[in-house]
Amino acid sequence: MSAVSAEAVSGTVRDRGGDRPGAGAEDGAAAPLAPGARLLPALAAVYRAQLSRARVARIPLLFVATFQSVGIMVMMRGVVDGGDEARSVVAGSSVLVVAFVALNLLAQYFGQLRAGGGLDHYATLPVPPAAVVLGAAGAYASFTAPGTLVTAVVGSVLFKLPMAHLWVLAAVIPVSGAALAGLGAALGLLAPRQELATLGGQLGMSAALLLGVLPAAHMPAPIAFARDLLPSTYGVEALARSFDAHPDWLLVLADLGVCAAVGVVSLAAATWAYRRAAVR
Repeated sequence: MSAVSAEAVSGTVRDRGGDRPGAGAEDGAAAPLAPGARLLPALAAVYRAQLSRARVARIPLLFVATFQSVGIMVMMRGVVDGGDEARSVVAGSSVLVVAFVALNLLAQYFGQLRAGGGLDHYATLPVPPAAVVLGAAGAYASFTAPGTLVTAVVGSVLFKLPMAHLWVLAAVIPVSGAALAGLGAALGLLAPRQELATLGGQLGMSAALLLGVLPAAHMPAPIAFARDLLPSTYGVEALARSFDAHPDWLLVLADLGVCAAVGVVSLAAATWAYRRAAVR
């Protein structure tokens, strides 16, 4: 008899034994718990649920984030004419859309989830913590793609920048979104109060605005150092370099690599913060 047939027969015998009255009591064995969900299926389920939940607010959210960034570029147009400064303004305003959603709103969401007891619901599900964090972060970051693209196109027209390499956004959006979403989730989960999570998200977005949009050449040394510590800065630099007629692709890849590495670290920190908040 083959191994498969033997397993099937033994399973049938166990099933029949389980149908006898008092069979479970005689064995004295408790019913096994359902196995935990694997990471990728759980991640896809959380992502779809979060995307469906936020779908109603998508249009206003995209409008606010995009209108804010386009308005900043219009104001900066009276100060900046072109060159490296214009590239920095357009790149920083485009990535600011990502910061508004992935950092600011995600910090508020997880702060609200923790304050309202929503983490208790997820804790009762056989879902890995990483799936909850990554699914929510991915859903919020997905909303940023249209607004970021619109901002980059409008800025290129406004400052007369070439658009031949705007395909770099396909890499800038996910790596910047991962870095900022992980930071936003960690802020929301570690904040002891919901109001502090909201404040942290607002301050983080303000930092992305001031340090990412304003040209780095005019910043004092301490501010420039703080700019280097901001994860989205490297996404801004990668996009700004793509506006050159002949971009240095090695530097672009280096900036994207740094941003991606920070994204892995920040998402890992957010997962740790989720475990820490869920057990309390």
